[in-house]
Amino acid sequence: MVADRAQFVGAARVPGRLYDFGQYPGAVRSDQSSDQPDQWLLGEVWRFEDAQLLPSLDDYEGSEFERALASAEMEDGRAIECWIYWYVGPATGRLIASGDWLKP
Repeated sequence: MVADRAQFVGAARVPGRLYDFGQYPGAVRSDQSSDQPDQWLLGEVWRFEDAQLLPSLDDYEGSEFERALASAEMEDGRAIECWIYWYVGPATGRLIASGDWLKP
């Protein structure tokens, strides 16, 4: 649904914690305060040419996720604003300390 209608921008990170819910991961906000230092989510930034994709992605993610703007740090150090889906569901899964779903 996404790959054929979006352009890959690059790898990036945002402050947060990543949890494993079995079939999928869930990102939870982290404010990088003194009690939550160095917690980062690692992922990819994609550019959509058609903003009409966002409601379809909202439906796909479901009620356990909330789309919000986030400041992401690209691999080259640039900061960009992008959309992220934060997990807002009731349960917590296993923390993925690396922050990378592909490297639990």
